[in-house]
Amino acid sequence: MPPELGEFDELGEGYDTPFDGEAANAGLGRMVTRLPVALAQVWRLAWAASGRAAVVLVCAQAAAGVATALALLATSRALSALFASGPAADRVGDAVPAVIAVVVATSARAGLETVVAATQARLSPGIRRVAEERLHAAAVGAELAAFDDADWHDALARARDRGIDHAQLALAHAVELLGALVGLLVGIGVVTGLHPVLLPLLALSIAPQGWAALRSARIGFEGMVQRMTLYRRLWLFADLLTAREAAAEVRAGTAERPLLAEYRRLARLVERAEVRVGYAQVRVGVVGRTLSGLALGATYVALGLLVRAEVVPLAVAGTAVLAVRTASGSLATLMVAVDRLYEKSLYITDYSTFLAEAADRARPPAECEVPDGFAEIRLRDVYFAYPGSAGPALRGVDLVIRRGETVALVGENGSGKTTLALLLAALHRPDKGTVHWDGTDLAMVDPVGVREQVALVMQQPTRWPLTARGNIVLGRADRPDADDMALIRAARDAGADGLISRLPYGYDTLLSKKFRAGVDLSGGQWQRIGIARGFYRDARLLIADEPTAALDARAEHAVYANIRRLAAGRTVVLISHRLASVRECDRIVVLRAGEVVEHGTHDQLIRENGEYAELYRIQASAYAD
Repeated sequence: MPPELGEFDELGEGYDTPFDGEAANAGLGRMVTRLPVALAQVWRLAWAASGRAAVVLVCAQAAAGVATALALLATSRALSALFASGPAADRVGDAVPAVIAVVVATSARAGLETVVAATQARLSPGIRRVAEERLHAAAVGAELAAFDDADWHDALARARDRGIDHAQLALAHAVELLGALVGLLVGIGVVTGLHPVLLPLLALSIAPQGWAALRSARIGFEGMVQRMTLYRRLWLFADLLTAREAAAEVRAGTAERPLLAEYRRLARLVERAEVRVGYAQVRVGVVGRTLSGLALGATYVALGLLVRAEVVPLAVAGTAVLAVRTASGSLATLMVAVDRLYEKSLYITDYSTFLAEAADRARPPAECEVPDGFAEIRLRDVYFAYPGSAGPALRGVDLVIRRGETVALVGENGSGKTTLALLLAALHRPDKGTVHWDGTDLAMVDPVGVREQVALVMQQPTRWPLTARGNIVLGRADRPDADDMALIRAARDAGADGLISRLPYGYDTLLSKKFRAGVDLSGGQWQRIGIARGFYRDARLLIADEPTAALDARAEHAVYANIRRLAAGRTVVLISHRLASVRECDRIVVLRAGEVVEHGTHDQLIRENGEYAELYRIQASAYAD
């Protein structure tokens, strides 16, 4: 029986790989000591979202805790007055001021809690915005090679799909923790004043439940991390089953059943994994609650014995019960908040770790000024390998490209043409060797400054959900073009002006069927938009990677003619399998298995009768009678 769709070793073992992060493997003591770190993480995000709102939130929550403490103290005074000796009317009269104080303190607490809730509503979306902005900035700042690393994708998925959500939720738990801490301190003070023996009993009643909560959080986080690869694959198939881009091929290829079967298989793996985690958390919770219940019972028995021995009067015992319940409730709330905040801190730490890793994968600070153009681009002994690949994609490449030249890169699939183009565009750095613009090593300069001088036309351009205008000017929107002359010229040279004129709103038509009033384009039409974007950049170096693969013969001929016309004063690198389109180039570079095996003009390479000549004759024979 053939293996199920998509079944491979990574899902057999990889999704259960233990996570070795410091936070997830910490002991109980480390968990507790990490709380200040968690609070600091939340505070920094809140401060970045709105420093003023963060200060108001902390002050209002602390004041609400103080109001709770005052209400408890006033209640204690009221009980003492009511249980005192003397006529009932006198006792009730003596209790009235304390009752009024209870009402005032309770009302103040309600008002402050409203302020807390309103400020939280203001801060929470801001925290999410800040976290998302930092994540996206870190992701786009990383080098392109990171996106070929499976571990990078796992870390990115955790940070994006879990870290940001938990960073936003952590604010509520931090506020809850602050309020419970103030209430706990007041309760502890009252209980300690009544009798010292009650304090350790009170702590003993809550400690097991706190341990269980922290342990449960750790189990949940470890389960998520261990199965992130599985989650990502499940989400991928969910997207394929629901995405518009895949809908036609799914139905035309009758792929519904195998895709649904793979989705069910992955979903069952996720379900079994999450059930295991849930059972483990339930077992820990039962142990914690049982031990806490026994300890709390011992606390009340001890209090009863103190009353029976007349160590404390009955009125004080009533206050003690209230104080114990208040302190117990505050401590329980505190432990729940600690549990949830600790759980969130694991995700936030994982998120912060991703940001740090992304910063490590970014280019180091520039050591030289970005050159303003070049007389020549020189590659010396360049090697490059993609993460996890069996061997290098480029091997010992030596190449010189001079300003104003039109150079074609040709070769069979997998020969390294696109990889070489990405190095020329400063999107990759060589693992060995150098790429120079004149005397400047591109590894020593800011790559963004280099890319500003490069236009890269991809074989399958990204279909940005923007207007036609936005798609063309993307990346060069700051170019002065008040009368749209450059925009119109770029569209005309790419052969996109006709299709844009037929759109319902012309250049202002949204190119996405996922939104109202949007339209979709064919593959060839999208390729024309991509070519227009490359032309609009007006860059010193134009790299076109199979720019006409989806175009008809007439449109392809027009695009190449325009590229040759626009090449005056610029440098053009073309990648094409259609060798008839590159025969007019100044030089043709032939690659095989990542190495340059031939280079020269079309006529020279035909005379040499090497690999280029063979490929050219194979294509030409298709047109021969």
